[in-house]
Parts: sequence; structure tokens; C-alpha cells
Amino acid sequence: MKKKLIGGMMAVAMVFSGAGAVSAAGVNNMNSIDLNSIDLETALMQVQSQRAQLLDTQLKNKLEEVQKRNAQITQLNEQLKELRNNLSSTTDEKQREELQKQIEKVKSQIDSLSSTQQMDMLRLQSMSNKRNEAFDVMTNFIKKMQDSRSSIIGNMR
Repeated sequence: MKKKLIGGMMAVAMVFSGAGAVSAAGVNNMNSIDLNSIDLETALMQVQSQRAQLLDTQLKNKLEEVQKRNAQITQLNEQLKELRNNLSSTTDEKQREELQKQIEKVKSQIDSLSSTQQMDMLRLQSMSNKRNEAFDVMTNFIKKMQDSRSSIIGNMR
């Protein structure tokens, strides 16, 4: 009975927490929980802790992606600067046209990366909010369990 209850609670917690989606995204560091040797409080605490860890890992991965994209945009801006300098110093009309085409191509790449960057920043903000929520849930759970223990001890006196 205890196994089924804890297993059901963990499954529900994982569904609501999005842990399955995170694991599908390539984060597979979830530890298995031995349901025979722990109580309900510990099991729920471990589920919330693992959820927070998964969200932390996902957040770090997204931050790395954003940093890589920033580096790409910086490189493209340097290329754009160089192309513009070449354009201003060139008098040959064919070269100017070719440089204009290259400038437009680089601008297009920068715009594409910038819009992707904006979407990533929104996802990053959402993940950060979920992470904060996971920690809030975990601390609220700890506080409630401590309050329950205090109440039980108070009633026993």
C-alpha cells in the first residue's frame, strides 16, 4: 500500500513538475528512489529536490546556448564592420555590389540570431520562474512538515 501511494504521488508530482519533459530533453541525472526504506515526507522531498536539480541543469544548458549565440552575433558584427570598411574604401562597382550582397547576408544572419536570442531569453525567464517555484514549493513543504511535527509534539505534552 505504501509503495503504491508513494509511487502514485511521485508520478503525479513528476507529471505536474514537467520532469518527464526535462528528461526527454537530454537531462538524465535523476536518481532512483528506494520506496521501501523511506517515508512519504522524504519521498516527496526527494521528488521536489530532483525537480529543482533538473530545472537547474536545464537552465544552465539554456544559458550556455545563449552565450554561444552571443558569441556568434559578436563575430557577425565584426564581419559586418569589416565589410563596411571594405565597402567605403572600394571604388570598383562590381566589388561594391558584391560587398553590398555580403553585408545584406550578414545582416540577415544577425537578425535571425537576434530573434532566436529573444525567444531564448523568454524561455530562460520561464525556466527561471519554474526553478524559483520549485524551490518555493520545497521550502513551503519543509515548513509545513516542521509545523506538523511541532503540533504533534505540542499535543503529546
